Amino acid sequence: MKEYHNRYTALDVFRGLTICFMIIVNSPGAGAVPYAPLSHAVWHGFTPTDLVFPSFLFAVGNALSFSERKFNAMTTGKVFATIFKRALIIFLLGFLMYWFPFFKVSEQGGIIPFPFSETRVFGVLQRIALCYLCAALFVRFVHRRYLWWIGALLLLAYWAILVIFGTGDPFSLAGNAIAKLDLWLLGARHLYHDHGVIFDPEGLLSTLPAIVNVLAGYLTGHYLQKKASSAECLKRLVLFGVLAIVLALCWNPWFPINKKIWSSTFVLLTVGIDLLILPLLVLVSENAANQPRIWTRFFTILGKNPLFIYLLSEIGLVSLGTFPIGRRSCYEWINLDVIQPLLPGSAGSLLFALLFMFSCWLVGWFLDKKGIYIRV
Repeated sequence: MKEYHNRYTALDVFRGLTICFMIIVNSPGAGAVPYAPLSHAVWHGFTPTDLVFPSFLFAVGNALSFSERKFNAMTTGKVFATIFKRALIIFLLGFLMYWFPFFKVSEQGGIIPFPFSETRVFGVLQRIALCYLCAALFVRFVHRRYLWWIGALLLLAYWAILVIFGTGDPFSLAGNAIAKLDLWLLGARHLYHDHGVIFDPEGLLSTLPAIVNVLAGYLTGHYLQKKASSAECLKRLVLFGVLAIVLALCWNPWFPINKKIWSSTFVLLTVGIDLLILPLLVLVSENAANQPRIWTRFFTILGKNPLFIYLLSEIGLVSLGTFPIGRRSCYEWINLDVIQPLLPGSAGSLLFALLFMFSCWLVGWFLDKKGIYIRV
């Protein structure tokens, strides 16, 4: 635990908004289909939900622009140790989160340990760890002016890899090289399974373009600090955002926008949208006296402990789905026996998600009140 230092209110609000929306879309409840904007695109395409994870990576880059000063005061060995230690801890937390609760019910109805051989290796926190690791090393050892070129190279190289090593339609579920590499590297049991389909949306190969989301967040955070959020600064960010979106749409016919394969066009689109959202938050999150507006506190509470709140939400959902109430899990009982009779359909699904998100917020509020800010 470390003392929390003041940063730009807009960046904390941005991170808090991302965590808030992430919890909502990850906890849709049972017994009803969520509203369409709260579901991921089936394959090609884009929904508001698809913006959540890349925005979290963008926020990781924002935070990196502040921690860069600490790196500059360290020896090279200390920098390596700090970066690799943090990445390893985040990766292990993600792996243990997917392994939790470490047991399962056997076919005979008994409780047995959940085998390592069936545990998913990659995932959300694991991708954050790998992207942070690569981006932090680039930031420390590559001059800032070259980060743009590294980002462009990663996006183009990823496109080329998928085209060269894919089969049939290289951007399809069956023909993409991402699944082929993951299956060869880890085997089917260590990958994500969805209704019988084996494909990991956080696979190793598709982590390459995701690094660009972190680099974009870093460059944006550094630019905001350097220009002190001036009107000209915000206009340029909006311009860059529009250009990124236009480029994504122009490239889309040859490399479809797709969250699950994290296409390069998906990176450009999400970075572009984030570059439109952040300047807006800079304008509306503080008053004329440069004091945070009252409404921002709801989101900054989540933004001050983002990793812990996310872990809490995921473990909370697993726990609700594991422990029984009668013949149902606690998760099913709350939704099917309480919420759906009260508010049927998609509205009830959203109500559960909002209530669950608010319960996580209350934990964040308590930590903030006690001045506890959990860092890795």
